[in-house]
Amino acid sequence: MTNRPAESAVAAEAPGAKAGPRWLTEAEQDTWRAYMHAYTLLEDHLDRQLQRDAGMPHIYYGLLVQLSEAPRRRMRMTELAQHAKITRSRLSHAIARLEKNGWVRREECPSDKRGQLAVLTDEGFEMLRRSAPGHVTAVRAAVFDRLTPEQAAQFGEACRIIATGLQPAGADLPWLR
Repeated sequence: MTNRPAESAVAAEAPGAKAGPRWLTEAEQDTWRAYMHAYTLLEDHLDRQLQRDAGMPHIYYGLLVQLSEAPRRRMRMTELAQHAKITRSRLSHAIARLEKNGWVRREECPSDKRGQLAVLTDEGFEMLRRSAPGHVTAVRAAVFDRLTPEQAAQFGEACRIIATGLQPAGADLPWLR
């Protein structure tokens, strides 16, 4: 819950209890809800577009993109989980599905026999090449065509500030689980 609970619940708190949380102001609550509404709708919109046009969820598309940008189209699984901001377990499941489609294969890491590499296959690269135009069109229409260049720059900066604040040293981050 991000907003103050009902007044009756607040009144029921014991007198002299230590100060509670700093509740969101009306303006902050409005901003938070607008963000959550937009995030949920955007993720659903992009997921549906990719399912319809490429037969894959948005998260799988992101993994293919990461691999396509990596040297020799390969990346250590732990590094891929970090780039995708997902748990290693979720990554392993996703890579298994991508392997089944023939878009990714796993290889042993030559420098560390305990590690594995995810490798984008030629078939996976071709799937990415075919699906990228529709995806970028969906992203542009949903986000950048609705914002001025200044708003887009401010949005990007705000997102970077938030992301940086959520990754302090020693944080319990998904890719470490």
